[in-house]
Amino acid sequence: MRCLIVDDSSDFRDAATDMLERAGIDVVGVACTADEAVARYSDLHPDVTLVDVELNGESGFDVVERLHATDGPAPSVILISTHSEQDYAEMIAESSALGFLAKFALSPTAIRRMVGR
Repeated sequence: MRCLIVDDSSDFRDAATDMLERAGIDVVGVACTADEAVARYSDLHPDVTLVDVELNGESGFDVVERLHATDGPAPSVILISTHSEQDYAEMIAESSALGFLAKFALSPTAIRRMVGR
């Protein structure tokens, strides 16, 4: 599985990359802004994209919708955050994302389960 991580925290991107790659998920790219996310997604066509809900003043929910507006098959996007799912429940339900994972619950197993692999 090929993964793109979109998060404004370099520490989180590094930790998540290490954890996922040790479990056989290939992190093919990272991005820290909405524009970078769309560009990297278009270039890399990952199997799954992890998008932080809050991107240093930008909305991860907007990123999800921008990714779904790109050409090609619908992307598999999972929203992530340090906040709880209840904080964003309505917005998550209305988004085109596969779902939500709290950062503390992020794992290769959880990602594979959401993507269906």
